[in-house]
Amino acid sequence: MPLQPTRQRLDLSLPRALKQALQTLESAGATCRVVGGSIRDALLGLEPKDFDVEVYGLDLDSIAQTLAKLGKTDLVGKAFAVVKLWTHGEEYDFAIPRRESKSGSGHRGFTIETDAHLSEEEALKRRDFTINALLYDHATSEVIDYFNGLEDLERRILRHVSPAFSEDPLRVLRAMQFAGRFEMELHPDTAALCRKIGHEFWTLPKERVWTEWEKWAKRSRSLSHGLRALVASGWLRYFPELNALRSLPQDPEWHPEGDAWTHTLYCLDALVRDTDWSSLAEAERGVLAFGVLCHDLGKARCTRWALKRGEKHWISPGHDSQSVWLAEQFFNKMRAPHELRDKVMALVGNHHFLNTVPEGGHSDASLRRLAKRLSPATTHELVYVMTADHRGRPPLLSEAQDLRIAEFKIRIQKLDLKESAPSPILLGRHLIARGLKPSPNFRPILDAAYEAQLDGSFRDEAGAIEWLNENQR
Repeated sequence: MPLQPTRQRLDLSLPRALKQALQTLESAGATCRVVGGSIRDALLGLEPKDFDVEVYGLDLDSIAQTLAKLGKTDLVGKAFAVVKLWTHGEEYDFAIPRRESKSGSGHRGFTIETDAHLSEEEALKRRDFTINALLYDHATSEVIDYFNGLEDLERRILRHVSPAFSEDPLRVLRAMQFAGRFEMELHPDTAALCRKIGHEFWTLPKERVWTEWEKWAKRSRSLSHGLRALVASGWLRYFPELNALRSLPQDPEWHPEGDAWTHTLYCLDALVRDTDWSSLAEAERGVLAFGVLCHDLGKARCTRWALKRGEKHWISPGHDSQSVWLAEQFFNKMRAPHELRDKVMALVGNHHFLNTVPEGGHSDASLRRLAKRLSPATTHELVYVMTADHRGRPPLLSEAQDLRIAEFKIRIQKLDLKESAPSPILLGRHLIARGLKPSPNFRPILDAAYEAQLDGSFRDEAGAIEWLNENQR
């Protein structure tokens, strides 16, 4: 017996060009429903971005011919029965309802059968989560809900629509990033289904795995919600660098919050809570999220029970350098872009900088060298990671560490090191002006000059030339 859907009023502001397309198709005999993420986002108070339409009652050619009156069209998604329309500088997808049946392993092993006369309920069964299986009737300004998605959205529950969920293993990782983006929890039945298909993880293209992790890092409002969903799904074990942190002991004197995994979750919460997170560019959010995620990976290789100050403690000496190595393994498995990977590894390797203070404190030269070591990351980004690390140890909160970080911020600002290391002052042209001919011998001279500059031997061009005259006789 067909389900009777719930209807709820929603004033969804559709672009004028899209409204015209819907009206044109309906004049040709179609029934049109806006579907998917735009409805979910509008209900959450977010700005809808991508508007997708499901068209009932017309075949693909008829849809394409009708929409061609409004702009450029293309059957680029013909295998999936999708017509793309470009009009007024925007792109819209119009799809015919379809059934999908598993025909092979992995994310792409599907046979697709289109049916313009499929019922709305049947068409929605191929959707992943109930929050994404919502339709919008633009004529009545109502959301149409067949699978309790409205209530799940209200309760922040991620629940699969039908058993067909298990046919696409990538949906497990989509659950992770959705949980992080919308602060949701995985329904127990959905978590059980995810665990059942764990063996299909190995069929996923590495690039697709990375895409879901990237969305988690760049778009989450609660990074820890995403990771908790990953644990519930049973899929954390496929990321052994992370899984090794679970139940890994830490010294309760410094980490009263619990094991290294719990610390990591608290750090990620602190990163979002204690920064201007929403105003940061997506690219920077990605670097920082992964920097905090990976900062203590090395503890799994370094932690041991040892004598310290006359008593036994859990210690993790050298875990920062080991964390760099493990972060590289984590990223390489997913073919993460080098630009992000290199920044994250630099932040991870230096996140303990303020925890090892030499007698007399860090000199200006040591701060300049830190900025150089961090490149292509920045001291500004390191502040975010150090702050999150410090505040991810509730209920412990050290005012002394807060002061050290505050003083560090003032000093890097004063030394103009916030966004980059100092640029070399002495250049090849200065050597040529002194009468030297370009040769491989330039490099050691310029390197020595830069080291002297970092030490504070000179601060401007005149000082650099004076240094050159004194050291290259």
